[in-house]
Amino acid sequence: MAETRFIHGFHAVAARLRHDPESILELHVAAQRGDARARDLLAKAEAAGVRIMPTDSGRLDGMAGTHRHQGVVAKIDPRHKVLHLEDVLDNLTENALILVLDGITDPHNLGACLRVADAAGAHAVIAPKDRAVGLNATAIKVASGAADTVPYVVVTNLARSLRDMKEAGIWCVGAAGEATKTVYEIDQKGPVAWVLGAEGDGLRRLTRDTCDELAKIPMYGSVESLNVSVATGICLFETRRQRQG
Repeated sequence: MAETRFIHGFHAVAARLRHDPESILELHVAAQRGDARARDLLAKAEAAGVRIMPTDSGRLDGMAGTHRHQGVVAKIDPRHKVLHLEDVLDNLTENALILVLDGITDPHNLGACLRVADAAGAHAVIAPKDRAVGLNATAIKVASGAADTVPYVVVTNLARSLRDMKEAGIWCVGAAGEATKTVYEIDQKGPVAWVLGAEGDGLRRLTRDTCDELAKIPMYGSVESLNVSVATGICLFETRRQRQG
């Protein structure tokens, strides 16, 4: 039997109610919550036919794995649709904008990157199966609903997936501090995949070598690097700026 999965927090649960209510098996809400925000969420859950269960805070803590669940935890069907890179490439209706994450092990960073990817209209986020955090409950909560709107594709071989994207005509650009060009100096009007690594570690050597081109974010202060979600925002929105201009 598959392991039960929980998501928590108002944003994550509300997004799941909007996009895939059938996957919610039970909605657990702190018994003492009777505010307008909770009432609105419960009304939507009732309209979707979701089973609602008043639950004490201690049990909510156990299900969510944290006390920062806002009094809302949803038990969801662990059988989820497995997305493949081919699914993303086959359904593109405009020039691709894809985010590739290499070695992101912090769920807060992953969730923030998903949120930025959604805001920038990215078509997918690609990440390796190994040496990566995976889409856990914390990442989903931090994503504030973006985990249900941006396709998250897990691949077994990141370098091979980059080559597949290159064969599909997507220009793979790695963000690297040692690059000679900045993110503002490369043409991003065509199909682009931005490849980013974790702050400090950066891209792995094989990932870096597989990219078509490297670009850096110019730094004007004393710090040497940015959080990966901040760097993601700069890169993705520069692509959007160029395409609109």
